[in-house]
Amino acid sequence: MSRRLPLILLLIALPLWLAASYGLRYSLMEDAKWVGICANDALDWQCQMRSGLGWMIHFGTIAWAALLTSVIAFCVPGRGGWGLAVLALLIGIPALVLYSANMAVFAVVIAGLRLVRAQ
Repeated sequence: MSRRLPLILLLIALPLWLAASYGLRYSLMEDAKWVGICANDALDWQCQMRSGLGWMIHFGTIAWAALLTSVIAFCVPGRGGWGLAVLALLIGIPALVLYSANMAVFAVVIAGLRLVRAQ
């Protein structure tokens, strides 16, 4: 296995994860049809997911999780820190897309700095 393979896979996975996050934002959170559907039948799993994401956005849970993970990743040496930085990016990208950009931008920058730091 090549030494660069994890980096290549990460560079392929991150844009796909970004596209999936935008798909979630525009198809579930901002689509007006869900307001009517969830007003009539709030027990659908889509409505429950939309409601849960709304609460997570409101309290900044996703952004705080990304920030905490990236700070821990920055302090952990070796491959463990690299893996935590990838996890922080995977949490931070949806936080950026889903209206929590004020804290998530710091999480993504810290995680990115950890990824490029020399071993």
